Amino acid sequence: MDVIKTQQISTRPIEKVIVHPLVLLSIVDNYNRVAKDTSKRVVGVVLGTSFKGTVDVTNSYAVPFEEDEKDPSIWFLDHNYHESMFSMFKRINAKEHVVGWYSTGPKLRENDLDIHSLLHNYVPNPVLVIIDVQPKELGIPTKAYYDVEEVKENATQKSQKVFVHVPSEIAAHEVEEIGVEHLLRDVKDTTISTLATEVTGKLTALKGLDARLQEIRAYLDLVIDEKLPLNHEILYHLQDVFNLLPNLNVNELIKAFAVKTNDMMLVIYLSSLIRSVIALHNLINNKMLNKEHEKAEDAKPATVPAASVILEKVGSPSGGDDLDCSGGWLEGSNKVYIPFLAYGDLSGYDSDRSYPLPKVADGTYQSLDPVQPPIAPLYKRALEMKKASSHGIRCLEKLSLDS
Repeated sequence: MDVIKTQQISTRPIEKVIVHPLVLLSIVDNYNRVAKDTSKRVVGVVLGTSFKGTVDVTNSYAVPFEEDEKDPSIWFLDHNYHESMFSMFKRINAKEHVVGWYSTGPKLRENDLDIHSLLHNYVPNPVLVIIDVQPKELGIPTKAYYDVEEVKENATQKSQKVFVHVPSEIAAHEVEEIGVEHLLRDVKDTTISTLATEVTGKLTALKGLDARLQEIRAYLDLVIDEKLPLNHEILYHLQDVFNLLPNLNVNELIKAFAVKTNDMMLVIYLSSLIRSVIALHNLINNKMLNKEHEKAEDAKPATVPAASVILEKVGSPSGGDDLDCSGGWLEGSNKVYIPFLAYGDLSGYDSDRSYPLPKVADGTYQSLDPVQPPIAPLYKRALEMKKASSHGIRCLEKLSLDS
C-alpha cells in the first residue's frame, strides 16, 4: 500500500456510536416532511456526549440544506441556523454538545467530506451518522463514520481525508423504552400470538446473519482476487468468530442437542393435545346446553295470546259470531300475530269494499246524515253535468242536484 494513516484503526479515539430512538424518530419525521418521495436527502446536527471512545447520540435537529444534484461541489448549509438552534438546546440541557451531523444518504456522497470539515469548527472530532429511512435490507439502519488524514508516501501528492467506519448500535434509556413501547402499541398486530412474534424475530435474525455472512464472503473473495488490500484486523475478528463456533462433531454435543430438541417437541405436542381436548370439551358442553334450552322451551305450557282476547271482544267485521279464538290458531309454529287496532288490519273493514247494513231489532235501519256535510264539494259540478246529460238539459242553471 502507498497510503499510511496518521490515525490507525486500532488506536482511533472513537470506538463506538450509540444512537437513541428519539434521534431516529426525529430524523424520520424531518425526512417525511421535507424530502419524502424525492431523491433529496435531509441533513442535521446530532447532539450528545462522548466518553472513552463512545459517542452517545441522544438528540438532534434539522438544518436547512441544499445541494446541486448535477454538481455535488455546490451545496449550502445554514450554519447560522445551526448556531441559533444549538444555543436554545444548550439552555435546555447543558450536558449535550455537538458530536457530529447526520444524513439520510443512504450512502456516502462526494461532498460529505466538505460538510464534515465545516463541523470541525464546532467539535474537534465529529462523527457522521447515516440513517437509512427506507431500509431495503435487514439490520440496523444506521452507519457511523469519522474522518482521518491519509498521507501519501509519494511526497508530490497531498494528503487527504477519508472516512473510516465506526461500529454503531441502537440503545435507549428506561424512559425511552417505555415511550417507544407506547408508540409501537398502535403498530403491533395484537391478533398475532407471542409464539408467532418470537418465530418472526428468529427468522429476521437468521436472515440478518445470512446477509452478514454473504457480505463477509464477498469481502474475502475480493481480497483473494487482490481487488482489496489485506486488513489484518478484520481477519483477526473473523478468526475469533470461527474460534467461538462450537464443534458439532462431538458425540456428547450431538446427543445433548437431540435430547433438548426432543424435550421441546414433547412439550409442544402435549400442549397441542391439551388444546384439542379442551376445544372438544367446550364444543360438547355447548351442544348439551343448547339442547337443554330447547327442551325447556318445549316444556312451557301453551297460553292463549292477548291478541285472541282482543279479537273476541271486538268481533268480526261483518258483525257475526263466526270468529273462533279458542282453537289455538295463533300458537305453535305460526307464533302470534297481534292485530294493529289503531288503523285496522287484514280482518278489519276495507275502505274499497261494500258491507251489508247491520241488523236491528225492528228490521229497518235508519241512515243518519253526516254531522258536518261538505259545503261545496269539488265533485258537485261534475255530478250536475252528468245528471244534465242524462236528462237532456243544456242549461245547468235549471238543474240542481236536489231535483
